[in-house]
Amino acid sequence: MVQLSERPGTKKITNLQDKFIYEVGGMYDAEHRFLEAQQMMWQCCQNNQLKSLIETHIRETEQQIRNLEQVFSTLKQQSQRVNCDAAAGLVSDAQKLMLLAADNPKIVELVIAGEQGKVEQSEITCYRCLIKDAEQMGQNQVVQLLQQNLQQEEQMAQKLEQLKSQLFQEAKSAGGSATSKSR
Repeated sequence: MVQLSERPGTKKITNLQDKFIYEVGGMYDAEHRFLEAQQMMWQCCQNNQLKSLIETHIRETEQQIRNLEQVFSTLKQQSQRVNCDAAAGLVSDAQKLMLLAADNPKIVELVIAGEQGKVEQSEITCYRCLIKDAEQMGQNQVVQLLQQNLQQEEQMAQKLEQLKSQLFQEAKSAGGSATSKSR
């Protein structure tokens, strides 16, 4: 169980607005973490199509961060990151997998597409939840900002899924066979 003392600067949640702001802060932290990870993935990427997708999504993520800052502003709050353990875990798992596959660039690219796809699905779920809450709170301007982010995440997830099949075939052809002999 997490103790509040492990979350310095975090105040107790006493109403729906506090809960919503806390969750937006978590998404704000997640987007920052994912932006850093995308920049690292972009540097490791040799496949032009994947590199282009990541480059596009880096710009989109920067816009998504600005949209979240606007959400805070609309709610008359300071933008504040709330540590998102889920995002930290996704980034950490992706980094480990990339390191383990480092000797095979085709596998690394498949890892990048797959792990980025996991991130997109997580973000889609989070944005959908935030949108539902904002709708119930009557925050129409917030809903619009969050829907912009959601739409970009959904489109990126679809593009990554399509590209992942191609990258899998390329990795398979390059000797990254799906089977290995046990010793």
